[in-house]
Amino acid sequence: MTDSPQPELSVIVVNRNTADLLLTCLEHVLNSNLDEEPEVLVVDNGSSDDSVARVKTAYPRVIVLEAGKNLGFAAANNLAVKTARGEFLLLVNTDALLERDCARTLLDLMKSDPCIGMVGPQLLNADGSPQTSFEAVPTLLTETLNRSLLKRLFPKRFPGKRPAQKVFPVEALIGAVMMLRRERFEALGSFDEDYFFFLEETDLAVRMRQAGQQILHEPRAKAAHLQGATADIAPASARIEFYRSRYLFFRKHYGSWATRSLKSVMTANLILNVGGLGLAALVTLGQAPSVTNKLRVRSSLLKWHLQGCLEGPGLPRE
Repeated sequence: MTDSPQPELSVIVVNRNTADLLLTCLEHVLNSNLDEEPEVLVVDNGSSDDSVARVKTAYPRVIVLEAGKNLGFAAANNLAVKTARGEFLLLVNTDALLERDCARTLLDLMKSDPCIGMVGPQLLNADGSPQTSFEAVPTLLTETLNRSLLKRLFPKRFPGKRPAQKVFPVEALIGAVMMLRRERFEALGSFDEDYFFFLEETDLAVRMRQAGQQILHEPRAKAAHLQGATADIAPASARIEFYRSRYLFFRKHYGSWATRSLKSVMTANLILNVGGLGLAALVTLGQAPSVTNKLRVRSSLLKWHLQGCLEGPGLPRE
């Protein structure tokens, strides 16, 4: 494939133990309405299922990179970019299903202006209802106050799920599906590999905007996002990773004081949360699975905070 003409678009999918989702995701990618076939790369992050074998059998033209361990989202995508040859990069989660014109619409927008660094589509739930596709960059205000209330009171500053009719700039995208201009991505040093899982795309968006690049939401491009494949498999570990990335983001962009303040508020909130859920579990005699599951996850999070946010707990790296 290296002797073939340079592709305009490279599609990158990172996978770990989500074989069925991965195959469906690739089917949608390869059925995209594009003028030329995209280069498609799958990075397998040390799966123990049959993901790799099934992709090689079903889609022999797809380039499979076997990491041999769980590199996380940032490092796995950076690895793929070193092999990818496209001028534009489309990153797609295994739980995201592109509509036929999604890739073309995003690509046309990227090609229209060299100042565009990143674009994302309207994400949809499985039933077709709108899903949050972009967010304000996290601050102490957003992380310590009620986001739903902020969205109702200040809809322009804190956007919600309501679908738009035209392209507009945003602070950061939800990373389930996003297209990047390769040249700008590499010029910024690619994804920061200090992030293992969560907020790496937000960190990149901040750096892109600081470098004068636009981050755009393109509502005419659409993709279903089934959400949470990894989080559903290991909810407590995934939540620990989310909090770890959140604190890393604050340390990098706001400094140690803001990070300590956020940790203090989150710890206090978790104490109240665990107490309330524990009481609810007692009242229901432990017969409400939603309550007991939430209690289990929140208790693990609280324990991790009280232990000083240790490096060990979280999603597996092997």
